[in-house]
This record gives sequence, C-alpha cells and structure tokens, in this order.
Amino acid sequence: MTTPSGWETVIGLEIHAQLATRSKIFSGSPTTFGAEPNTQASAVDLGLPGVLPVPNAEVVRMAVAFALATGAEIGLMSAFARKNYFYPDLPKGYQISQMSYPIVGRGTIDVALEDGAIKRVGLTRAHLEEDAGKSVHDAFPGASGIDLNRAGTPLLEIVSEPDLRSAIEAVAYARQVHALVRWIGICDGNMQEGSFRCDANVSVRRAGTTTLGTRTEVKNVNSFRFLERAIDFEVERQIDLLEGGGRVVQETRLYDPDRDETRAMRSKEEANDYRYFPDPDLPPLVIDEAFVDGVRAGLPELPAAVQARLIETHGLRPGEAATLTRERASAAYLEAMLAVDGVSGKGAANWMLGELSARLNADGVALTEAAIGPERLAGLVARVEDDSLSNRAARRVFDALWNDASLSADDVIDRDGLRQVSDTGALGALVDAVIAENPAQVADYRGGKEKLLGYLVGQAMKASGGNANPGEVSRMMKERLAAG
Repeated sequence: MTTPSGWETVIGLEIHAQLATRSKIFSGSPTTFGAEPNTQASAVDLGLPGVLPVPNAEVVRMAVAFALATGAEIGLMSAFARKNYFYPDLPKGYQISQMSYPIVGRGTIDVALEDGAIKRVGLTRAHLEEDAGKSVHDAFPGASGIDLNRAGTPLLEIVSEPDLRSAIEAVAYARQVHALVRWIGICDGNMQEGSFRCDANVSVRRAGTTTLGTRTEVKNVNSFRFLERAIDFEVERQIDLLEGGGRVVQETRLYDPDRDETRAMRSKEEANDYRYFPDPDLPPLVIDEAFVDGVRAGLPELPAAVQARLIETHGLRPGEAATLTRERASAAYLEAMLAVDGVSGKGAANWMLGELSARLNADGVALTEAAIGPERLAGLVARVEDDSLSNRAARRVFDALWNDASLSADDVIDRDGLRQVSDTGALGALVDAVIAENPAQVADYRGGKEKLLGYLVGQAMKASGGNANPGEVSRMMKERLAAG
C-alpha cells in the first residue's frame, strides 16, 4: 500500500530471533521443538526457590557473531536485568533480559529494495533475553492451557531505529535480518515454529514534519506476508483516525489474519512500568577482545562479500548474486558448480535460477534435498557451454539426471545420442546437401524471401536428427546462400 498523500509512515521493528542452541539461556534444559507440553521446563526455568541461573556461553558467542556481522558495537561488559510483569505463561513473574547494558549496541544493516536502491537501516541495539512460556487457547473447551517448554529459551531481540517508511521496506528489512541470522548459523529462522517473530512499531505523521506520531506496537507477527498486511492495516487505521479528528492511542495490538485487521490487546507499557532492576543472581557479563577475535575467526564469509566476489570474478549480475546468496546452501551449491572446469558464472546461475529452481518448486523439495548435486549439474552445464549439447537436448538430460542418481551428463548424452555436431566439415556437407535438395526454396530466398532461411535450417536440423549445432548451421547456411 502507498501511504496517502500528505502523510508519512514511520516504522521500527523489534525482531525476536531464537538462538539455535541445544539448551536454554540459563539452564541445561533442551530447546527441542514439539516436545510434550511442560516436559522441558526445569526448576531454573521456573525460578523455583534456591536455584541459580548460569549464562549459556554459546548464547554469548552467537550474540557477538551478530554484532560482528552487522558492524555493531560490542558490549564487552553487559548486564542482565529483571523485567517484571505478571502473565500466566511467565512462571517467575519476571523475565530476565538486558536493559541498560546490552551486549550489542548500534550498527547498521543495508537492505536491497525492489527498485534496486539500498536502504541503510540503523540498529539501536540487540540484547539477550529469555522467552516466556506459551498460552494455549484451543486445546481445552472454555479454558486455556499453559505450556512452559519455551520458558528460558534464548532470544536475541534485534531493535531497529524508526528508519522504515513503508510495509514493503519493513518486510525487506525483516527478510534481510532473517537471511543474515540463518547465514551465520545463530537462528534456524523457522517462523512457523516461532523461531523468528516480529513486533512492528507503527506511527504516522504529516509529511514534512519531524515530530514522531503516537505509535502502536503490533506483536508477534510470524510471517512476512502478515507483517506487510498488519502494517498496511495499521497505517490506514491511524490515518483514518487522525483525519476524522480522533487520536491514536499508544497500545499493543494483535494482527488477526482471518479478518486482516489489528485489534487492541492492552495499553502500551513504558520501560518504567516493568520496574527493571539488575538481576541479583547474575553478575555483569564480561568478555574480552580475545573472545571476540575467536568469534570473528569462526564467522563464514558474509553475503555482501560473497556477492561482490561473484559479480567481479564470475560475471554474475547483481540480482542473480543477491538471489543465489540468500541462503548459505544455495551459495555453496553455486560455488561447487563454479569449481568444475568449463562452467561459467552465467551458465551456473541460469541453470540454478531456471531449470533447477523450477523443478525444486514443482516437487516441493529444498535445495539440500535436490536429486541433482552441484557437480552433476555442472557436468551438464559444461556440455552446454562447450557446444556438445543444445539447450533443448540439455533439458532431456536434466530430466534423466533428476530421475537416476547413477547417471552423469556424459552417460546420458552418449546413451541417447544427443551429442551436438559442431564440426565445420560435417556441418558444411549437411548444409550443401540441403541447398542441393531444395532448389526452389533456395531460389525464392535469393529472390528476397528471407524467411525461408528458417525452413532451410530446419531441414538441416531434421537431417542431423536434431544434433547439429543450430547456430553454426544458420551461420553456414547464410554464407553459402549469399555466395550463390
């Protein structure tokens, strides 16, 4: 949706990325998804008397990895606080989070928009916290159940500056963060399982003004499509309110995808409503430069660097490079193809984004489950690029490779007689024979009916059983017809 003339939308996102650890942030309880309710909540997670939380070192490593990947400030000394509120799925009556001293400070994320522009979005902070449990409202008639398995699950809350100006920009930014946390291996990004959730802070203001309007927070949106729709609805709702003489109330709202609307959940709390105070059971978290250097050494090459290398070294177009580096799996597949002799960046990208992508979508499988590995697909692409195989025949070979993992491209080409003839001597004889056998068409072509070239080339291709190189046949046919 385009913001109506005279208004400007202001959006900031709070993204909760569940860190991909085997155990929780302050206990050894497992984080496995789908376990029986209330089987993965320990005494520490419940805050029972006499227990003490102990920070998970892997959680700290992952937070620092995110800071390094975004060029953000790293808090060598951070601190945990208790965020106090009362809700049925919060067994302790407080949530351990970071308030005044987060582990990740200011940074930036560059987002590629649909028109090719790059939007730089500021990061306010990213802090560690534990998740609450889950209220289940559809399991018991007339009652709600509480599942505390998620209690204590480690989260990295990534808070952006209010730099986003439309739902489309917000979704592009969320996708970028989603791709990044998966790329560096700190979050699996599974939105259906709640591993990646977004809160959208939305306000509107008159165009040309700098004062921020009253914001509402749309909580726990778990799909990019719903995020866009929720923001669009909220923008329209707020503008209608203000143009009708009303005012926007600062509140927390929920998005209802069935009705495609947001609705009020509760009045919006401020930080002081939570009565933050330092957690007395957790001393300040102190790390040193040696720890940071160790995390830096373990980081993979980041997407922006991979894209730049693919463009400069292998000639990929920026859009192709961006698409193929959204996931580490696709980037690794491409790199494996490019390691095979005779495969160009253009050829590899075309087949990955074309035939391979179409087949994966049709069969509903992920790239990691593809029936054709990168080396086998590279073998096919190499035969197309050295003119041993026409594009039409290549699709037949692709089908054979997809259906039989024991075959290589050369196996199929030789078995089915698909090798393309590019030898000039053989093709010259073929062209001469077609010219000799079609005197009337040749005369008409020379008389100005140039469309007959296609007919004559087709006769040559038919005579070769489809194995002649069509480009070479067309070129040689033109030369011989012109020579008289």
